Amino acid sequence: QVQLVESGGGSVQAGGSLTLSCEASGSRFGVGSMSWYRQAPGKERELVARITSSGATNYAVSVKGRFTISRDNAKNTMYLGMTSLTPEDTGVYYCNADVKQSYIRSENYWGRGTQVTVSS
Repeated sequence: QVQLVESGGGSVQAGGSLTLSCEASGSRFGVGSMSWYRQAPGKERELVARITSSGATNYAVSVKGRFTISRDNAKNTMYLGMTSLTPEDTGVYYCNADVKQSYIRSENYWGRGTQVTVSS
């Protein structure tokens, strides 16, 4: 059974830093692209950053230069380093991943989310 489990959320003051982790388990074939999304209260879920299995990355404009996405393929784990946090970064952060079901097929999964709260 495939699971994505996020950790590392919490409450920080503006200007602070946090690092989120997402571990994918339950697949013998590995994980393709992985992404972080976030959803602020009353807003739609938005893409924060994405990383392919080869390490190519892209970021939302609002976080570029402040957040760093990375992964450890041996551990099927993705990370999001967040610095210079502002109250606008507050929300539930979700892990999303294309988990390989075979050598030729993947399915997309979501984690349950981890709360990040930034106070001014």
